[in-house]
Amino acid sequence: MADSPSNPARRRFLTGAATAVGAVGVGFAAVPFLSSFQPSAKAQAAGAPVDVNIGKLAPGQMTTVAWRGKPVYLVHRTERMLETLTEVTDKLRDPDSSVSSQQPAFATNLYRARPSHERFLVIVGLCTHLGCAPTYRPEVAPDDLGDEWKGGFFCPCHGSKFDLSGRVYKGVPAPTNLEVPQYVYVSEQILRVGGTEEDVA
Repeated sequence: MADSPSNPARRRFLTGAATAVGAVGVGFAAVPFLSSFQPSAKAQAAGAPVDVNIGKLAPGQMTTVAWRGKPVYLVHRTERMLETLTEVTDKLRDPDSSVSSQQPAFATNLYRARPSHERFLVIVGLCTHLGCAPTYRPEVAPDDLGDEWKGGFFCPCHGSKFDLSGRVYKGVPAPTNLEVPQYVYVSEQILRVGGTEEDVA
């Protein structure tokens, strides 16, 4: 008895079905594996920390990183910049950083920075008036800001001014100092925005 002729349509159907079942199986196996690379829901809500190499930041320079959808400014202040902080105290609305919500406890000082790391300023680059991004203006006494300007941050939207510690001047729309986020030094070269002491314990 002769063999029955092959059925190409049936063969295509069986091949397609086997391929589909195999693809579904691979998908189910891959989901837990790929999910292990995703941050937890808690971490996503909090915003993952961001590491910055500050060793490459020259004195006087600023760099910007994104954290929790916000710009964070990191400034390597020079010795002269640090000296100016006491020269503008009487012109500031909150020179002592008394609004505790604007900085962690470790930054409630003249430099608004971690002790022993005063030269590095870390602030959220959003004006506390309406959320515009202030520009970094380190030059002294520029024509548009006047002879008494010692350097700092100027908001081009409505004219708010902040010193080189992010402290707000009197008589401007912004009500409070620029926010200092939580941060920690992982090493002398690496600063972690959003990190805590537990990261380096």
